[in-house]
Amino acid sequence: MRRSNKELWLAFLAAFIVTGVYAFVITSTRQVPAASSLFGHLIGILGFLLMLVTETLYSYRKRSRRARWGSMTAWLQFHIFTGLLGPYMVLLHTSWKLNGLAGATTLLTVLIVVSGFIGRYIYTRIPRTLEGVEITSPKGQAEAASLVRARRLFSIWHAVHIPLGMALFTAAFFHIGAALYYATLLR
Repeated sequence: MRRSNKELWLAFLAAFIVTGVYAFVITSTRQVPAASSLFGHLIGILGFLLMLVTETLYSYRKRSRRARWGSMTAWLQFHIFTGLLGPYMVLLHTSWKLNGLAGATTLLTVLIVVSGFIGRYIYTRIPRTLEGVEITSPKGQAEAASLVRARRLFSIWHAVHIPLGMALFTAAFFHIGAALYYATLLR
């Protein structure tokens, strides 16, 4: 089965639109929007919410026996779309200052996106039906060996991607808590 790249193109289109708005703000204010500005907070919050939705809804749909809304293929496409757009918006939120906890969180964000691209590549090497269900019995011996290799790689990738995502969200929540405490509550 040949996979569509629709979610990638939509994510790039949405990122292009976000970039246009970001460029408009830079042109209007004649400076890169600070992370603590209204626009900086807005883009950071929206990006983080997209990332949170990326993780929680897709994971819930994948693991829940009761939740059967939408196909897994559509949810994976949604996961990829929001998993690209959200981190991009968070990157713009940084105002290109990558120090301290915020810098570490940004680094984890970049790592999780790169890991996602690797996972998507490995995922496409495993044959699936149109509904996204893994095909378990390939036709030839050579195909069976490559399928075993792809499954092994995918399980290794999963063992890295999931803890990396947990570290990212832990750091992000600490960053949000620290930002609220130091920038808001101490004023």
